[in-house]
Amino acid sequence: MSFDAYIPGATAVGITYKDGVVLGAERRITLSNYVLSKSGRKVFKVTDSTGAACAGMVGDMQNLVRQVGVYTKLKELEVKRTLRPGAVAKLMSVIMFEQRYAPFITQVILGGIDVKPKVWVLDPLGSVIADEYAAVGTGAEMAVGVIESAFAPALSYKDAKELLITSIRAAIARDSMSGNGIDILTIDKSGIKEDEAEV
Repeated sequence: MSFDAYIPGATAVGITYKDGVVLGAERRITLSNYVLSKSGRKVFKVTDSTGAACAGMVGDMQNLVRQVGVYTKLKELEVKRTLRPGAVAKLMSVIMFEQRYAPFITQVILGGIDVKPKVWVLDPLGSVIADEYAAVGTGAEMAVGVIESAFAPALSYKDAKELLITSIRAAIARDSMSGNGIDILTIDKSGIKEDEAEV
Protein backbone atom coordinates (compact mmCIF):
# COMPACT_ATOMS: atom_id res chain seq x y z
CA MET A 1 0.00 0.00 0.00
CA SER A 2 1.34 3.44 -0.88
CA PHE A 3 2.02 6.22 1.61
CA ASP A 4 -0.73 8.29 -0.10
CA ALA A 5 -3.33 5.86 1.26
CA TYR A 6 -2.66 7.25 4.75
CA ILE A 7 -3.00 10.93 3.82
CA PRO A 8 -6.44 12.32 4.68
CA GLY A 9 -8.43 14.00 1.93
CA ALA A 10 -10.01 17.44 2.20
CA THR A 11 -10.89 20.62 0.36
CA ALA A 12 -9.92 24.01 1.82
CA VAL A 13 -10.34 27.35 0.04
CA GLY A 14 -9.30 30.96 0.70
CA ILE A 15 -10.59 33.96 -1.28
CA THR A 16 -9.80 37.65 -0.84
CA TYR A 17 -12.49 40.25 -1.40
CA LYS A 18 -12.64 44.03 -1.32
CA ASP A 19 -12.57 44.36 2.49
CA GLY A 20 -11.18 41.07 3.77
CA VAL A 21 -10.65 37.35 3.37
CA VAL A 22 -13.04 34.43 3.52
CA LEU A 23 -11.69 30.95 4.33
CA GLY A 24 -13.59 27.67 4.24
CA ALA A 25 -13.24 23.92 4.43
CA GLU A 26 -15.58 20.95 4.33
CA ARG A 27 -16.01 18.72 7.39
CA ARG A 28 -15.30 15.13 6.29
CA ILE A 29 -12.14 13.53 7.71
CA THR A 30 -11.01 10.41 5.88
CA LEU A 31 -8.18 7.94 6.03
CA SER A 32 -7.87 6.11 2.71
CA ASN A 33 -11.44 4.90 2.00
CA TYR A 34 -12.60 5.11 5.63
CA VAL A 35 -14.59 8.12 6.88
CA LEU A 36 -13.24 8.88 10.37
CA SER A 37 -15.54 11.84 11.07
CA LYS A 38 -18.31 13.83 9.43
CA SER A 39 -17.90 16.84 11.71
CA GLY A 40 -14.19 17.67 11.66
CA ARG A 41 -13.18 21.31 11.93
CA LYS A 42 -10.51 22.44 9.46
CA VAL A 43 -10.73 26.23 9.87
CA PHE A 44 -8.92 27.96 12.75
CA LYS A 45 -8.51 31.37 14.30
CA VAL A 46 -4.72 31.79 14.56
CA THR A 47 -4.52 35.34 15.96
CA ASP A 48 -7.05 38.16 16.38
CA SER A 49 -6.48 39.17 12.74
CA THR A 50 -5.37 35.93 11.07
CA GLY A 51 -7.18 32.70 10.26
CA ALA A 52 -6.29 29.43 8.56
CA ALA A 53 -7.87 26.52 6.72
CA CYS A 54 -6.14 23.17 6.21
CA ALA A 55 -6.10 19.94 4.29
CA GLY A 56 -4.26 16.96 5.74
CA MET A 57 -3.76 15.72 9.28
CA VAL A 58 -6.05 17.81 11.49
CA GLY A 59 -4.06 16.92 14.64
CA ASP A 60 -0.89 18.30 13.03
CA MET A 61 -2.75 21.49 12.11
CA GLN A 62 -4.15 21.89 15.64
CA ASN A 63 -0.62 21.57 17.04
CA LEU A 64 0.79 24.01 14.45
CA VAL A 65 -1.92 26.62 15.16
CA ARG A 66 -1.22 26.32 18.90
CA GLN A 67 2.52 26.83 18.39
CA VAL A 68 2.08 29.78 16.02
CA GLY A 69 -0.40 31.40 18.43
CA VAL A 70 2.06 31.10 21.35
CA TYR A 71 5.08 32.38 19.39
CA THR A 72 3.01 35.24 17.97
CA LYS A 73 1.94 36.36 21.46
CA LEU A 74 5.55 36.19 22.71
CA LYS A 75 6.79 38.25 19.75
CA GLU A 76 4.01 40.81 20.23
CA LEU A 77 4.97 41.21 23.89
CA GLU A 78 8.59 41.68 22.85
CA VAL A 79 7.98 44.30 20.12
CA LYS A 80 4.92 45.86 21.82
CA ARG A 81 2.76 45.83 18.70
CA THR A 82 0.45 43.45 16.83
CA LEU A 83 2.11 41.24 14.23
CA ARG A 84 0.78 41.67 10.72
CA PRO A 85 -0.61 38.56 8.97
CA GLY A 86 2.41 38.46 6.61
CA ALA A 87 4.70 38.10 9.63
CA VAL A 88 2.45 35.35 11.04
CA ALA A 89 2.69 33.53 7.67
CA LYS A 90 6.48 33.79 7.78
CA LEU A 91 6.55 32.54 11.39
CA MET A 92 4.38 29.54 10.43
CA SER A 93 6.70 28.90 7.47
CA VAL A 94 9.77 28.86 9.75
CA ILE A 95 8.11 26.47 12.23
CA MET A 96 7.12 24.10 9.40
CA PHE A 97 10.61 24.22 7.89
CA GLU A 98 12.22 23.47 11.27
CA GLN A 99 10.07 20.30 11.40
CA ARG A 100 11.04 19.23 7.86
CA TYR A 101 12.53 15.88 8.98
CA ALA A 102 9.31 14.98 10.79
CA PRO A 103 6.94 17.36 8.98
CA PHE A 104 3.46 18.52 9.85
CA ILE A 105 1.39 16.56 7.30
CA THR A 106 -0.83 19.47 6.38
CA GLN A 107 -1.33 22.03 3.62
CA VAL A 108 -2.36 25.43 4.96
CA ILE A 109 -4.13 28.51 3.63
CA LEU A 110 -3.51 31.45 5.97
CA GLY A 111 -5.54 34.62 5.50
CA GLY A 112 -5.56 38.18 6.79
CA ILE A 113 -5.35 41.86 5.90
CA ASP A 114 -1.72 42.86 5.39
CA VAL A 115 -1.93 46.34 3.78
CA LYS A 116 -4.56 44.67 1.58
CA PRO A 117 -6.42 41.34 1.95
CA LYS A 118 -4.19 38.38 1.13
CA VAL A 119 -3.94 34.61 1.46
CA TRP A 120 -0.73 32.61 1.87
CA VAL A 121 -0.39 28.95 0.90
CA LEU A 122 2.05 26.81 2.91
CA ASP A 123 3.11 23.23 2.19
CA PRO A 124 4.41 20.73 4.80
CA LEU A 125 8.01 21.91 4.28
CA GLY A 126 7.20 25.57 4.90
CA SER A 127 7.12 27.03 1.38
CA VAL A 128 4.98 30.18 1.54
CA ILE A 129 3.28 31.77 -1.46
CA ALA A 130 1.06 34.88 -1.29
CA ASP A 131 -1.98 35.08 -3.59
CA GLU A 132 -5.51 36.47 -3.98
CA TYR A 133 -7.17 33.07 -3.78
CA ALA A 134 -6.12 29.47 -3.22
CA ALA A 135 -7.38 25.91 -2.82
CA VAL A 136 -5.61 22.92 -1.25
CA GLY A 137 -6.38 19.27 -0.69
CA THR A 138 -7.73 16.39 -2.74
CA GLY A 139 -10.57 18.56 -4.09
CA ALA A 140 -8.37 21.55 -4.94
CA GLU A 141 -8.42 21.07 -8.72
CA MET A 142 -12.23 21.16 -8.86
CA ALA A 143 -12.46 24.09 -6.44
CA VAL A 144 -9.83 26.29 -8.12
CA GLY A 145 -11.48 25.79 -11.52
CA VAL A 146 -14.71 27.27 -10.15
CA ILE A 147 -12.89 30.14 -8.42
CA GLU A 148 -10.89 31.12 -11.52
CA SER A 149 -14.03 31.36 -13.62
CA ALA A 150 -15.64 33.97 -11.34
CA PHE A 151 -12.92 35.67 -9.26
CA ALA A 152 -12.41 39.44 -9.47
CA PRO A 153 -10.13 41.54 -7.21
CA ALA A 154 -12.94 43.76 -5.89
CA LEU A 155 -15.55 41.12 -5.01
CA SER A 156 -18.10 42.02 -2.34
CA TYR A 157 -18.25 39.92 0.82
CA LYS A 158 -21.51 38.34 -0.31
CA ASP A 159 -20.07 37.36 -3.72
CA ALA A 160 -16.80 36.05 -2.21
CA LYS A 161 -18.66 33.91 0.33
CA GLU A 162 -20.99 32.59 -2.37
CA LEU A 163 -17.99 31.78 -4.61
CA LEU A 164 -16.26 29.97 -1.74
CA ILE A 165 -19.35 27.85 -1.01
CA THR A 166 -19.89 27.09 -4.73
CA SER A 167 -16.25 26.04 -5.19
CA ILE A 168 -16.26 23.71 -2.17
CA ARG A 169 -19.61 22.23 -3.25
CA ALA A 170 -18.13 21.52 -6.70
CA ALA A 171 -15.21 19.72 -5.04
CA ILE A 172 -17.54 17.74 -2.77
CA ALA A 173 -19.55 16.61 -5.82
CA ARG A 174 -16.45 14.98 -7.41
CA ASP A 175 -14.10 14.21 -4.50
CA SER A 176 -15.23 11.30 -2.30
CA MET A 177 -12.82 12.41 0.45
CA SER A 178 -14.64 15.75 0.91
CA GLY A 179 -18.15 16.36 2.24
CA ASN A 180 -20.61 16.81 5.13
CA GLY A 181 -20.98 20.61 5.31
CA ILE A 182 -18.76 23.67 5.19
CA ASP A 183 -17.17 25.75 7.96
CA ILE A 184 -16.41 29.39 7.08
CA LEU A 185 -14.10 31.98 8.68
CA THR A 186 -14.34 35.64 7.63
CA ILE A 187 -11.54 38.09 8.44
CA ASP A 188 -12.04 41.83 8.05
CA LYS A 189 -11.09 45.00 9.91
CA SER A 190 -13.73 44.32 12.57
CA GLY A 191 -12.16 40.94 13.43
CA ILE A 192 -12.96 37.30 12.75
CA LYS A 193 -16.44 35.83 12.28
CA GLU A 194 -17.42 32.17 12.03
CA ASP A 195 -20.23 30.77 9.87
CA GLU A 196 -21.29 27.54 8.24
CA ALA A 197 -23.11 26.28 5.17
CA GLU A 198 -24.78 23.00 4.28
CA VAL A 199 -23.89 21.01 1.18
